[in-house]
Amino acid sequence: MRTTLSFPHFLASIFSLAIISLPNFASSSHHDYQEALSKAILFFEGQRSGFLPQDQRQSWRANSGLSDGWTYNTDLTGGYYDAGDNVKFGFPMAFTTTMLAWSVIEFGDSMPPNELRNALVAIRWATDYLLKTVSQPNRIFVQVGDPIIDHNCWERPEDMDTARTVYAVDSPNPASDVAGETAAALAASSMAFKSSDPGYSDTLLRNAKKAFELADTYRGAYSDNPDVRDGVCPFYCDFDGYQDELLWGAAWLSRVTQDSGFFDYIQNNGKTLGAEENINEFGWDNKHAGLNVLISKEVLEGNMYTLESYKASADSFMCTLIPDSSSSHIEYTPGGLIYKPGGSNLQHVTSISFLLLVYANYLSRTSQSLNCGNINVSPTTLRQIAKKQVDYILGDNPMGMSYMVGYGDHFPQRIHHRGSSLPSIKDHPQPIACKEGSVYFNSSSPNPNVLVGALVGGPGEDDVYNDDRADFRKSEPTTYINAPFVGVLAYFVANPDPN
Repeated sequence: MRTTLSFPHFLASIFSLAIISLPNFASSSHHDYQEALSKAILFFEGQRSGFLPQDQRQSWRANSGLSDGWTYNTDLTGGYYDAGDNVKFGFPMAFTTTMLAWSVIEFGDSMPPNELRNALVAIRWATDYLLKTVSQPNRIFVQVGDPIIDHNCWERPEDMDTARTVYAVDSPNPASDVAGETAAALAASSMAFKSSDPGYSDTLLRNAKKAFELADTYRGAYSDNPDVRDGVCPFYCDFDGYQDELLWGAAWLSRVTQDSGFFDYIQNNGKTLGAEENINEFGWDNKHAGLNVLISKEVLEGNMYTLESYKASADSFMCTLIPDSSSSHIEYTPGGLIYKPGGSNLQHVTSISFLLLVYANYLSRTSQSLNCGNINVSPTTLRQIAKKQVDYILGDNPMGMSYMVGYGDHFPQRIHHRGSSLPSIKDHPQPIACKEGSVYFNSSSPNPNVLVGALVGGPGEDDVYNDDRADFRKSEPTTYINAPFVGVLAYFVANPDPN
């Protein structure tokens, strides 16, 4: 069996030039956004590592990774597998957590109470683990599992016999990117838990400050460190630099604490940390567009005009998404899906849709619109663009396929995911060794275990999806595709008609 490297972790893509109008597909009044929201959150239970609780709902999963951390004589159990593999990558896990928390902060009021509870459970599964990663002075654990060995196997997480190598960065070696994103994740999560669990919220915030101090004191990219480079690259190398994570972590700490020190940090370090570079990207490796939207709230609602440059960058990014704008430069598929070359495309679609809705809320709360040179754009227009993306994902597309597993009548059956594609340990208790899983990987049969709620990488630029397990760019789900979609769906549960 070939090595199945997980989707293009290593492709940080940029917008390409195309100005088109978005086509209309079948009316989407039939979409059940509440069902989709419930399933988008449920997905995370299928990605759990560690000791599973009694109320585990993706019941084909069982305990895994119970000795994680033993080589450091520390407990690193828990957290999430990032995708269809069995590795715990700290960088995207922290970003996933930030986006789940931001979803609750912005749109938690739109969630049915039971789904808000489930969303907080999903966040806590990650934050409990992230707290462990920063539990030792001057050290951050950035990964568990050797990805090269892991990707050479096709086995269930419950059977893992591959090396659970622990990758740690000790100061003065830098890990500003992972530590900065961890600071953002813990700070945002502390805000999400503020009302329901103030004690836990305080713990998260205290550790967020500690992680940020580690990030800022020893500046540099974690993947430049020879001790961890071979484990994190090419999967979750830092390609876009660590500077954006410093601003991102500080921005979240500023929002949560209202501490002028963090506010001053964002204001004074913007230029030196490249706040005006790569402003049209947002994802696990590049935080710029999200950072600019987040800080724009202070400009729009708090009249913090010294941060105006961040809002200008947010405006600029939004205008690139408007097909009729003179500054439009985003590619759409013929069917109307946002498309960025490189693969795992839905990660861009869900995170951009999230930013569209958040920014629309900030604008509408202050009765403002967006000036895109030749046109004025209302918050409603931003919401309409986001809705088209959501409805495309849920089935309004040329394939007539839902790209959320378990939603609708026609969805991907052969996703690139080890646990989903191998028989459950409950049906097949005997271990399935590293290479013994190849027969399941190569099978044309549907996966036996439905990973409900998983969003796959999605169709190509021609709107075509072949439902091929081996085509990981299209068929592999990831936690950071789903995380922003939780907030997006929550918005549409309460506002099914953006008009």
